Order: sequence, then C-alpha cells, then structure tokens
Amino acid sequence: MSEDAAIFVGASDTDQFLLLKYGNRHGLVAGATGTGKTVSLQTIAEGFSAYGVPVFMADVKGDLSGISQVGGDNPKAIERAKQLKLDGYKGRAFPTIFWDLFGEKGHPVRATVTEIGPVLMARLLQLNDTQEGVLNIVFKVADEQGLLLLDFKDLQAVLQWTAENAGTLTTKYGNVGKQTIGTIQRSLLTLQQQGGERFFGEPALDLKDMIGRDASGAGFVNVLAADKLMQSPRLYGTFLLWLLSELYQVMPEVGDADKPKFVFFFDEAHLLFDDAPKALLDKIEQVVRLIRSKGVGVYFITQSPLDVPESVLGQLSNRVQHALRAFTPKDQKAVKTAADTFRPNPKFKAADAIVELGVGEALVSFLDAKGVPEPVERCFVAPPRGRIGPATDAERAAVIKASPLAGKYEQTIDRESAYEVLMGRASGGPVQHDAGASVPTSGQRRRGQYDDMPAPPPSSSPWSPPVDAAPPTDNTPRPQPRLREAQPPAPPPPLKVPARRSDTFSETIAKSAARTVTNIAVREASKAIFGSGRGNSGGILGRIARGVLGGLVK
Repeated sequence: MSEDAAIFVGASDTDQFLLLKYGNRHGLVAGATGTGKTVSLQTIAEGFSAYGVPVFMADVKGDLSGISQVGGDNPKAIERAKQLKLDGYKGRAFPTIFWDLFGEKGHPVRATVTEIGPVLMARLLQLNDTQEGVLNIVFKVADEQGLLLLDFKDLQAVLQWTAENAGTLTTKYGNVGKQTIGTIQRSLLTLQQQGGERFFGEPALDLKDMIGRDASGAGFVNVLAADKLMQSPRLYGTFLLWLLSELYQVMPEVGDADKPKFVFFFDEAHLLFDDAPKALLDKIEQVVRLIRSKGVGVYFITQSPLDVPESVLGQLSNRVQHALRAFTPKDQKAVKTAADTFRPNPKFKAADAIVELGVGEALVSFLDAKGVPEPVERCFVAPPRGRIGPATDAERAAVIKASPLAGKYEQTIDRESAYEVLMGRASGGPVQHDAGASVPTSGQRRRGQYDDMPAPPPSSSPWSPPVDAAPPTDNTPRPQPRLREAQPPAPPPPLKVPARRSDTFSETIAKSAARTVTNIAVREASKAIFGSGRGNSGGILGRIARGVLGGLVK
C-alpha cells in the first residue's frame, strides 16, 4: 500500500482525504441533530472497511444497519455523486456482523464481572467513593477465596457473603458496613430491572472475532444495536469504555503502520463523559493517548465539541464539523470552541461558516502527508455506497444467519462459579456432632471460612485429624466461619450455699420449743438472783449485801 492511500471524504474547491497511515490519530465528527453526522460516519467507516480495516460502531438510531445492504439508489446520494463527479458510483454491501447486548438484533455480547472490574462496575452502579471502596474489597476477597465472578448472581452471592462476614473482614481490609453492602445490592437490583444482567456471563466476547476480514479482504463492520441500550445511558457508556479498554489490553504494539488495525466509532460520546469522576476521565485520556501505538483509531461522534473534555479533545487530529445552531449563549460558546479547534483558513471565518452549513456539508481538517493539520476547508461530504437507512428485520436476520460467528455466542454457559460454590456451602445442612465428641468427626473446616479455599478438603485428606485426636495447636488467629459449631455453654462458678440440714419438720418444731423454754428459765433465774429492779426489793444478792452491811454497822 502506498503512502498516499486515503479515504475520500468530500470535496469543494479541493478534494479532502483522510490518510490511512494517520487513521489511528483519532478523530471527531460533530454537529447538531439532522445535519448529516450519521452519513459522514458511514462514509468514513466504509472507506476503512474497503481498505481491509475492521471497524466497530454503535447504531443508536438503527440507521447504520443499512451498511450491510447494497445502496447507491438513494436519489440524494446519486445527486451528491454527480455533484462531486464520482465516476462509476454504484452501491455495495459491506461485510457486517451485528451485535446486541440483549441478543435480540445480533449476536449476544457478554463479559464476566471480573473483566469489568470494580472501577467500571462502580460507575455502572453509580456508587460513591465509600461504596466503591467496599466493592474493591469484595473483588479482592473473591480473588483470594478463589471465587469466580462470572455472572450477575455471582456478584450478588459474594456481596451477601461479605455482609455476613463483615466483622471479620473489617479487621483485615478496613470498615465493611452492612448498610453499604445493602446499597450496592439495591443498585444491582436496579441494573437487573433494566436488563443489565444479560451483559454479564459466558461465553465472553472474544475481540478477535471483531478484528477480521471477509474472503474479499474487506474489513468486518461490527454494528452494535444500541437503540434499546440507549434507554440505559450509563450502561451504554460503560460498555463502550470497557470495550475500548479491552482493545488497549489485548492489541499488540505496532507503532506507525501503513493503516490502522482497528477503528472504533464512539457515537453519543457525551454519555461517556457526563458526571464521570476525575479518575475515570484520567483513565479515558490515558487509553486514548496510548492506544494509538497499538494501531487503534478512536472517533468520537457527538453534537458539540464541548461534550468532550479538553484533555481528550486535544488528542483528536481528524475533524469533521457539521452545522451548529447558535440560539443560546451556550450554543454560541460551542460554535466558538469548534471554530478555535481548526487551523485557520484565510478564505473564510470558521465561526461564521459553522452556522451557515447545510445538510451534508461540513468543515473538515485532516493531517497532511507530514502529519500536520491542514487548514480548515468547507466541503460536501461524499455519499456512502451502502444503503442509507436501516435494514429490514428479514435482511438483518439473514445477515446474522450467514455470519461466521453464528451459534458461537447464542447459548449461555453457566459453569460453577462463586454463586454455585457459596450456595453449595449453605445447602450443606446443620453441623452434625457425635455424642461425646468435642470436634467434628470429619475434621473439615466449616463452610464460609474466610482464609480457606472455597472447596472444603475431603474427609480423607491427610490434613484431617482423627476423631480422637486433639485439635492441632495453631497460634495464628483465624476468623470465625459463617456456620459455627454448637459449643456447650461454660458451667457457671459454684455458689457458696450453707450445707443442707437433714432435720424433719417435727424435729425443727421441738427444738424451737426447747429453745423458748430455756430462754424463759434463764430470765426467771436472773430475776431471782439480781432482782427485777423495781421498788426496793432486790434479789438474793441484794438481800445478802444488805445483811452484811447491817452487821458491820452494829
């Protein structure tokens, strides 16, 4: 392929080409609704496919499915071809693979929960920083426990297990609040009601199936049916960002090639950046900046350049700007921003031209042979060769049936993963004990043990102690299992109570009466000896004392 191989985009005073060797320098297609962005997107995508470059694009309105059918019969397309003097213009169908997250209008697209990761999952569930931190702990624990997070119910099961073991996990990873787990579960329920659970599972998408060519050498055009997906904008943006991140991970470094290895069109790009945290924006900027060296071009399609952050906008070298309407101060700012991103042309003012452009007309600026942006030019966009407009349901079904991937992704695979492992533990029944045995007869650890592997060792394991053996001494502190052994309560300390007497009831009455008689006798004897203390009469001792004193007186 020569260095001058290029896609013809349009013409006015001069022809406008997008050089293939700079196709991985990314691009932007912007403009108000109804100004021709979709047709421009289709023209550029067909150009890449014709040169053997596979592309991916999301079909938000259903219009792009017509690329799979022979076109060239649209009156406006024929008129534009004559205007641009395209000799021999005729229609052509391009090799198309239809995809659909819901499996209704194309091959199902799935990814495992682990592949999505906690960062994108947190954005998908609209979690705050605290909730995202707990979700990171959940992924970490699942990894350490060997619990595979494949589908939707796997994540729900591990979240439930984490809540039940929150006290143990807090000491190792930090605070794991049950209320936070509950909030994440509610967000999962909302996503499930929107149909998002269909995205998680196996068989997961193999990106190699997208990056291919047909027998004639034309690159596959991967069309994602996104009309229903757009009802969940955050799911749409998260999925496309995941796909872009996966491309960055799996594609090898190629440096500067004569043409891209893959081109990714990101329609409704504002959904990716709306309310995105700074950490996510940094990740997007990094991927866009570095994925160029892997031969991947990224083209954002949106209404206004203001929808794309400046850090990302500065990476987009190939520009197609359709008309903008300056009805409000914000619109006027968008017009000025779009005009300022172009290299000026002394022939006209870009800001004035943007509001004057007609349907199918655009301001364009591509990189020249030296990689320098060309001055902005006003041109009419070339017509696509595929059908302008949607394919019928019958035509779509025929393309899906004839696809080289037919039958590969249609059947869901549900192998043993976190949900099955944890439910298998929970369904094991209550812990059984032998009479007089202080430890379980099997010697196995109870299910839910935090630091254990998910599958308990068999009873014949060499690590299983015999029934009569004392439990092994281990000074390492271990967290408690979810299902604990029923331990007998510790006996209370003995109470100091007086010894019980063996007297009968009659003996007790007799002894009480004897004590009463004795007390009376002692009292009367005391009166006889000492006197009652009343009057002058005294007792025996008083009379003796008076007699002795009287004798001394005499």
